[in-house]
Amino acid sequence: MSKRFLYQFYWDCGRSGSLEGLFVATEKEVEDAIGAYMYFGEVLGKHSEVYGDLEKGDITKLNVSPEAVEEVAKHLGTSWSGFNPLDYIETRCDSCREECDEEDLVQHYDEMVCKYCYEELTGEENEED
Repeated sequence: MSKRFLYQFYWDCGRSGSLEGLFVATEKEVEDAIGAYMYFGEVLGKHSEVYGDLEKGDITKLNVSPEAVEEVAKHLGTSWSGFNPLDYIETRCDSCREECDEEDLVQHYDEMVCKYCYEELTGEENEED
């Protein structure tokens, strides 16, 4: 099992407020999440619609030993307080940027595209359909 660490998440949302959280994850989970699109909904009030791409500076690894993190995680789980950004990652097509289910994405070269974009890019239907 990969070592898990404690991370702090902070997102400044301007005058609407900010999102903060403490969560547990592996380095790989955090690395894979960087650049991902996140959608939090109206968490800062009606019509707030908080969303965007996760950037490296939004997450800070805290200096807590992995052993201590595991001990506390037995009782608190992986989301210790506030928002865990890993819980809000949305799957999007790399071509049209529309949200879609992960199972509807198809590999096209180095991108993951929806079946509609795949047909448009290749002129053929996805054989998995």
